Amino acid sequence: MQNNPSLLEVRNLHTHFFTKTGVVKAVDGVNFSVNPGETLGIVGESGSGKSITALSILGLIPSPPGKIVDGNVLFKGDDLLKKSPKEMRAIRGKEIAMVFQDPMTSLNPVLSVEKQMVETILTHENLTKKQASDRALDLLKLVGIPDAQNRLRNYPHEFSGGMRQRVMIAIALSCNPSLLIADEPTTALDVTIQAQILALFKNMQKELNMGVIMITHDLGVVAEVCDRVMVMYAGKPAEYTETKRLFDHGKHPYTLGLMHSIPKITKEKKKLEAITGMPPDLRSLPNGCSFAPRCKYVMEGCLQADPTLKNVAEDHAVRCFLHDRSNNEEETFNATIIGSEQS
Repeated sequence: MQNNPSLLEVRNLHTHFFTKTGVVKAVDGVNFSVNPGETLGIVGESGSGKSITALSILGLIPSPPGKIVDGNVLFKGDDLLKKSPKEMRAIRGKEIAMVFQDPMTSLNPVLSVEKQMVETILTHENLTKKQASDRALDLLKLVGIPDAQNRLRNYPHEFSGGMRQRVMIAIALSCNPSLLIADEPTTALDVTIQAQILALFKNMQKELNMGVIMITHDLGVVAEVCDRVMVMYAGKPAEYTETKRLFDHGKHPYTLGLMHSIPKITKEKKKLEAITGMPPDLRSLPNGCSFAPRCKYVMEGCLQADPTLKNVAEDHAVRCFLHDRSNNEEETFNATIIGSEQS
């Protein structure tokens, strides 16, 4: 969708988990790109494939049962899926860093914060232990840890959830990565610290010309920091466009459902609209469009065939028959609507 040289380009990525009860198609045909200095937001309900997409990029899918069965992950022109484990270890933390969703399970409980940060820095940077320790201290101050000099020697259990998250962000930024993947980085933070962390991301991104993938449930965070957005549902992109266009002209019924479920500060008292039903079981997806059982605009054709992601405007792609211009337009929009158009 972009003409600029991409820092990261994901092409037709498929990641499946082979279990005793069936094949879980966690990521099922994902395409996107991230340019230097750009932030891509990936949003969707839990189980939509956001985190598995990120772990696939880094080669961290547990195998077995997981396996990347198809696709390419091009980072600075090189396919990461063809790299050896040793080559990937050199890239992780240095070129591509990740802030994981749960900092308590991401940090080693028996090592001090200083030891974990210094270990990361020494692995990728040609510094002395003293220089690495000084950088670790500077990073803790940068992410707003109070009394950083003393807290550096503390263990993860001695920090609050929000402070552990800030430690994870400091570790991710310690080697000045070209690409940062942030998986729900502000979930455990109060609104004041959240604003500080988002400002930190912006400043570091500007300073390093760093690409960022922001995985989040919070559309407010998306509106604040993201340049483009990919909405995912059942392992597939439902909509992919610029952030402003998504909020002004979002088209996929799932995208609209997410937006309508956000409380609005108005004098008018209006009940929030919820998306009916539950996400599908990825081991046994329904025939046709995976969102059809929950969609209030569902048509007969939606139950028979799965739509593909197609452009509806420049830099705006949607996976929905309602907006599929490749079919006969009059036939598409006058098709019998099974669902109700009323909330």
